[in-house]
Amino acid sequence: ALQNEITTRIAIALNQELIAAEAARQTERPDVLDYILRARAAYGKPISRERNVEGIRLLELALALDPHSAEAQCMLAGALAGHVLNGLSEAREADLDRAKRLSEQALAASFRSPMANIAKAHLLRAQRRYSEAISEYETVLAYNRNYVYAYFAMGKCKLYTGSIEETLPLVERAIRLSPRDAELGIWYKQIGHVHLLQSQPDEAVVWLQKARNHTPEHPTIRGDLASAYALNGDTERAAAQLAKARRLSPDDRYSSVARLKKVRNFELLTPQICSLSEATYYAGLRKAGLPQA
Repeated sequence: ALQNEITTRIAIALNQELIAAEAARQTERPDVLDYILRARAAYGKPISRERNVEGIRLLELALALDPHSAEAQCMLAGALAGHVLNGLSEAREADLDRAKRLSEQALAASFRSPMANIAKAHLLRAQRRYSEAISEYETVLAYNRNYVYAYFAMGKCKLYTGSIEETLPLVERAIRLSPRDAELGIWYKQIGHVHLLQSQPDEAVVWLQKARNHTPEHPTIRGDLASAYALNGDTERAAAQLAKARRLSPDDRYSSVARLKKVRNFELLTPQICSLSEATYYAGLRKAGLPQA
């Protein structure tokens, strides 16, 4: 098993380097593949609104050249859903509607690729349909065990369906397989969030600081860190992180606890996770200065 993981790590790292090298190749007239490779290279950077906007722009250029490219359709669908999932979209419903149309177009064309399942899984997760998303991520991993993001995403879905004990092993596996991944910040954040829910704010702070250092432009990392700092009694740092979360967020989710719960579809979570979130995450944000309404 260890040798398989080492082989997987090498394969993932090599693939990332090849994509970056190919995307950097100068071309006077980029074709669909050129734009797709450039988009993949763009997503090789830590999460930020600027990164996502650039990746989406490049995939739209690919589709403009070939509106029937199932690969571009799937990638753009996944990118739009991911933009929503990262709390960076300024038009959540419009982005999800477009992601749904693109995903359906690719599937209607009988596009046999895990990319179609990836796009569908991201969309389902963004729609809070976590059990269905888990099934799609499992299909992705049956195609390709190297698609490490699926381990993290499944872990997050497991958390929201009440299987909190299954979350950390899945996220930790993603980190082992791709320790220099562009998504590493949100993987660290997920570990921190689990520790937060388990009333372990010291441990949560360690992981959330790592997440912030890797991915400084992610608003929900800052929000989680604000809560963890506050639960640790460091209200000054907590207030600073909450202010940063508000500046980075494209919407008003950090205006109040009530608004944040609405954006996060709090009522769709299991009773166990609702109770844990109320006692830890939201309690910390209140201490950090987030008003109830």
